[in-house]
Amino acid sequence: MSEERPQESGDNVDVRHPLNVLLGGPWGAVESMAPTVLFVLAYFASGSNLTVAVVVALGVAVVLAGIKIARREKPIRVLSGLVGVAIAALFAAYQDDPLGFFQIRVLANILSALVFAGSILIKRPLMGVIIGPVMGTGMRWRQDPDLLKAYSRVTWLWAILSLVRAAIQVPLIQAGQLAWLGATPFLFYGLVALTIAASWWVIKKTLPPGHPGIRHPQVTTAGT
Repeated sequence: MSEERPQESGDNVDVRHPLNVLLGGPWGAVESMAPTVLFVLAYFASGSNLTVAVVVALGVAVVLAGIKIARREKPIRVLSGLVGVAIAALFAAYQDDPLGFFQIRVLANILSALVFAGSILIKRPLMGVIIGPVMGTGMRWRQDPDLLKAYSRVTWLWAILSLVRAAIQVPLIQAGQLAWLGATPFLFYGLVALTIAASWWVIKKTLPPGHPGIRHPQVTTAGT
């Protein structure tokens, strides 16, 4: 599958490899792991003081949000990270149990899997919705039957990933294994990297020979 730079111009085009865009590089690793890891570390370091752990998690989320703003990232990315950590931390405080930080995330993963699956059923697979604008093609990929099929298959992978993350966390929560739960971000980041690599492989295998790639949708009059 060809991956030349897009012909389109504009600030919304990202010429980096899609894998790098989705994974986020070293910054993506820090962003995805720091709030959870530091929440657990703060809880144990403070002698099981949940208030300290909540404050640390919220503080980290605010700092990360500030860095995103300084990097001029989109408001949705700024808010999604901040709100996600805030809900988990405040739910733990409401439950008066550090495990609550992860219980709400299990629910979030299950809901995420349902959203991924639902997007496929309405022929707007979420991975296409995410990748298309990043690659500068907007939603024109929906008029390309081959890309629609590829993005649908890839979206199933991400639905499965969400369920796998929930399945890993549930027994650890039930066993009260807070330390192991604090280590799950490292595992999950690896799973995300594998899923992104698998997604790219699925796209390449799904698109027929000669297709110019995700940056160049083959628009047809039969598109929806």
